[in-house]
Amino acid sequence: MKQRHLFDPIPCDKFDLLTKEEVVELCKGYQDLNSQILKRNQFLENKLLIGEQKSFLINEQLYNIKNRLFGKSTEKSPKDRPQPKSKKSPKKRVRLPSERYKNLEIVEKEVEASVTPHCPECRHEMQISGLFETSEYLTFIPRKYYVVREKRTKYRCKCCHGGLVTTPAIPRIIPGGAYSDEMVIDVAMGKFLDLIPIERYTQMASREGLDGLPANSLINTTHKLCDFTQEVYGLLKEEVFASEVIHADETPHRMLEGDKKSNWYTWGFSSNKASYFEVRNTRSGDVASDLLMDSNCRYLVSDIFSGYTKAVREANEEREVKIEHLYCNAHARRKFKEAQKNYEEEALFFIRLYRRIYRLEDVELKTSLSPIEKRNYQRLYMMVIKKRALELEKKYSKFSSLIKAVNYFLKNFESLVRFTIDPDLPIDNNSQERQLRSPVIGRKTWYGTHSKRGAKTTAILFSIVQSCKLNKVNPREYLTSLTRDLHLGKSVYTPYQYALTRKKS
Repeated sequence: MKQRHLFDPIPCDKFDLLTKEEVVELCKGYQDLNSQILKRNQFLENKLLIGEQKSFLINEQLYNIKNRLFGKSTEKSPKDRPQPKSKKSPKKRVRLPSERYKNLEIVEKEVEASVTPHCPECRHEMQISGLFETSEYLTFIPRKYYVVREKRTKYRCKCCHGGLVTTPAIPRIIPGGAYSDEMVIDVAMGKFLDLIPIERYTQMASREGLDGLPANSLINTTHKLCDFTQEVYGLLKEEVFASEVIHADETPHRMLEGDKKSNWYTWGFSSNKASYFEVRNTRSGDVASDLLMDSNCRYLVSDIFSGYTKAVREANEEREVKIEHLYCNAHARRKFKEAQKNYEEEALFFIRLYRRIYRLEDVELKTSLSPIEKRNYQRLYMMVIKKRALELEKKYSKFSSLIKAVNYFLKNFESLVRFTIDPDLPIDNNSQERQLRSPVIGRKTWYGTHSKRGAKTTAILFSIVQSCKLNKVNPREYLTSLTRDLHLGKSVYTPYQYALTRKKS
């Protein structure tokens, strides 16, 4: 007789032939099989969900990459389209160049007809009336290069005829060199202010009549100017780290040759008075901790890079007055902006609240609120963002850009909201990012430095130029004035001190 398997189909009329033990065993078998099928289905559903989440994450990453490469660089939201005005606004009068550029010299030029005109009525020859039809236009004088032959007078003794004294040479940045101070400053400002590579500078000079200008020789003039202004660099460092609020950021810097390590970094630190740069061969937080250790800093403003967290922790171990860390709210807002494409409604909630927070930062905003009241409102808005973020935290995939933005905000909330404790504290680190913009743009034109001395020159001259911009001082005027005063034996001064003297005068 053939043995029957437990799960072999049983005809309905044969169930009565089963014993009680066989029925119980059969039911247990079907329950186990059903449980295994349910577990398998759950496993497959979870695997499918993870696959969908990863696919969604890849699509979001692709969108973000395309947006960074081809999208607009501004983070400003598009403004509402203005409504058409019912009445036509009066046309504004175009200002004359003399009204627009009041600091420029005006050269008057009288233009007379080459042939004396005849009267259109009686055809007689006309005479000058003394009246003029006046118009204005802007022009310029092309750059002119010329050689200065300096002849220093020699004096002799008319009594003994033995002594001979030569007039001392006019002091210059490069004594006995082939370039004047004006030329040295112009080359350095062409590179570190106007961000023009030295090779392009020589090409521009060639088009203006100066052929064969050696690029290597011009690069050496920037090193000489760096040595000449070394003391200013030290004063800028003191000005930055004497401040209670310091901004910090860093960006890659390529060392093309001259060192085993090619990946260097430009570190930037700034206050409301000065900007200070260092070019180092490391991104370790030790760079920042060494500088913060002996500073007067009470608040460090930066992004969430762990190097700054380490620097604050190590500095606080040695300091009596502890440093508090402020994170950049622009970075947090940017995360929600990136999530707006796929989660428009949810992301707009956070973006609009951040818009209100930043609106209260506008010093030109006409409001009856005091600075402290503004900070209280901003803190209230931040708490609303936190509450909404906690509500959404478990509702979406952890791989989504929205939850990444939410987690970024929640994880760093205490450091993001810390600016609300004092009206003088900054809401973000945008000022330091603007200070690093010129080194970053310059990196795209001259790619890097060829020596450690070149890295030092880059740090010093960018520190001077960006400090001038911070104090709304023309870097060319500042360096010209500084060079002249140092030649006269006067004390060195920073762009901040130079700006103060100009205001007093």
